[in-house]
Amino acid sequence: MIRIKNLCKVFKSNKVAVDDLSFDVNDGEIFGLLGKNGAGKTTTIRMLTLQTRPTSGEIIFEGAADDLAVKKMIGVVPQHINFDQDLTVGENMELHARLHHLNRQEQRQRIHELLEYIELGNVVNDDVRSLSGGMKRRLLIVRALIHRPHILFLDEPTVALDPQVRRKIWQLIKQLKAQGVTIVITTHYIEEAEQLCDRTAFLSRGKLIALDSPANLCRLNNAANLEDVFIRLIEDDKID
Repeated sequence: MIRIKNLCKVFKSNKVAVDDLSFDVNDGEIFGLLGKNGAGKTTTIRMLTLQTRPTSGEIIFEGAADDLAVKKMIGVVPQHINFDQDLTVGENMELHARLHHLNRQEQRQRIHELLEYIELGNVVNDDVRSLSGGMKRRLLIVRALIHRPHILFLDEPTVALDPQVRRKIWQLIKQLKAQGVTIVITTHYIEEAEQLCDRTAFLSRGKLIALDSPANLCRLNNAANLEDVFIRLIEDDKID
């Protein structure tokens, strides 16, 4: 589905954020990016979602001939909540649907369908600012799904949420995978990656230092869980 070849990003300060990164994301999988702050996770997501241009390297989306085709096939859930606070829930969703050129009937049908799916149909006329943090996180996912993307990028989708709400979002992500959506997720919660991801990549200083399924990573590192894998990588000085 996605092929990343020798991807690099160097900022004007000569800071190397992503350093010769290469991996594939398979169709229909949940692919996780893990690492400490500054490891290059968000910069990688920004390049994959066309928000930042690579300094060098290639990003190839299967079946997409140009940037416009890529934008049609991806949905993006940012780390920070960025709704228009002066609009209602429904108006925010309608605005996004218009940006993707859905006609009026499609807009109404899709917004209703998705809000009901995440159990927020009763707040369609409420101001966004009145929603709880967990409701806003679920709404970010809805917004990204309005145009029926084939690939969903989630940048820290459960940050600062309580465990109960976090698990509700986990369930939603699993349901999306079951519907055939390919998902790329960054997270600081090791348990989250272990619960959700088919494969997980560990980044350090912009470099790929480990990539496999959670089970294989644990086996190869003689670890009981992914958190132990992370600790062992630190002990081996692979993560600063």
